[in-house]
Amino acid sequence: MLDPTTAKLLADPKYQELVAVRNSYSWICTILMLIVYFGFILTLAFDKAIFAQKIGDGVMSLGVPVGLGVILFTIAITGIYVRKANTDFDALKDALVKDVQK
Repeated sequence: MLDPTTAKLLADPKYQELVAVRNSYSWICTILMLIVYFGFILTLAFDKAIFAQKIGDGVMSLGVPVGLGVILFTIAITGIYVRKANTDFDALKDALVKDVQK
């Protein structure tokens, strides 16, 4: 059995909005990350020649900057999610806490 505050919280439309928005945003970020990561890994597994191409006259191959791009994409998508969580999600949470405490 839920206590009255928890029951009120779970029934609040703002809570349901927060959960829905947060979950959809999380799934979008997860899917994007999986596409980038597995795209890199599957390309490396099935067609190594693509990443083995030399860049310019040096010894660096295409795989190095693409791999770095995967790492930077991971950092960027994490930063975007944290920013969204610290602004939009926290604002929804604060409004929800005020409503529930009334």
